[in-house]
Amino acid sequence: MKKYTGIHDIENIPKIIQEAIAIKENPFQYETIGKHKTLTMLFFNSSLRTRLSTEKAAKNLGMEVMILDINNAWNLEFKDGTIMNLNNTEHIKEAAQVISQYADMIAVRAFPSLHNKKEDESEHIINSFIKYATVPIINMESATAHPLQALTDAMTISELTIKKKPKVVLSWAPHPKALPHAVANSFIKMMQSIAVDFSITHPEGYALNPEITKNTPISHHQEEALKDADIVYVKNWSSYDTYGKVLIEDPNWMITKEKIGNAACMHCLPVRRNVVIEDAVLDSENSIVIRQANNRTFAAQVILKKLLENL
Repeated sequence: MKKYTGIHDIENIPKIIQEAIAIKENPFQYETIGKHKTLTMLFFNSSLRTRLSTEKAAKNLGMEVMILDINNAWNLEFKDGTIMNLNNTEHIKEAAQVISQYADMIAVRAFPSLHNKKEDESEHIINSFIKYATVPIINMESATAHPLQALTDAMTISELTIKKKPKVVLSWAPHPKALPHAVANSFIKMMQSIAVDFSITHPEGYALNPEITKNTPISHHQEEALKDADIVYVKNWSSYDTYGKVLIEDPNWMITKEKIGNAACMHCLPVRRNVVIEDAVLDSENSIVIRQANNRTFAAQVILKKLLENL
């Protein structure tokens, strides 16, 4: 593995899931593989789980970690041929090459604008780092993808699955803010790549990119879709067709104990209680969101290990 910017960078998904589970059982078994290697983490957007879990994963492998919180304070220019006489003070061409001299890997987190679909789908930030950096790039969530979360999710499902092909449903839920499509996109791609009976349920108007959903069954009737589910993955996303807009905030789409039945409930966190998922679910044995969050470390660790092996 030479980079991890999408789940397509994984050659054998079932194998890497099992490797992540094995690492979880003994997190320090490769504690010297990253000795004298440095991971630089760049945050164009804030983070809790991704930041802490990735840093912990790197340190479990013996790596040094440098973190730069950009949060719009570092005005980078990404366009070619721009006359830089306004606010942007440094071009990605220089920045990526310079950081590459300080780091053995660069991890980047940058959200979409949710205003310009074409620009967001171009993934201009992560792709610029891929183009100009001279070290491996790791996607800690970009405009359209969150591959570390998707590997975590697959690992969590694998740990809990006793059926050969569990029924997994991705359900939209209401949220007051317009949220990105990245988590849903990568989760869909991952579920399409492993042995599950997978479907999606969302209100009309919230269809995701058809190039990603492909032939995955989609229902606009949530309770019907959730019937007999083994695992329900809950996530909000804004409209794709009416790009970045909140079309409805229907509270009837909130996940409740009655709807979920005996299914395990997953969510990438943070979650708005009693808006997205009710307390009765999150505080029950059905909720595996804390276990899921813990697995973020070991999903990141197996990716870092693969990259270190190819340096």
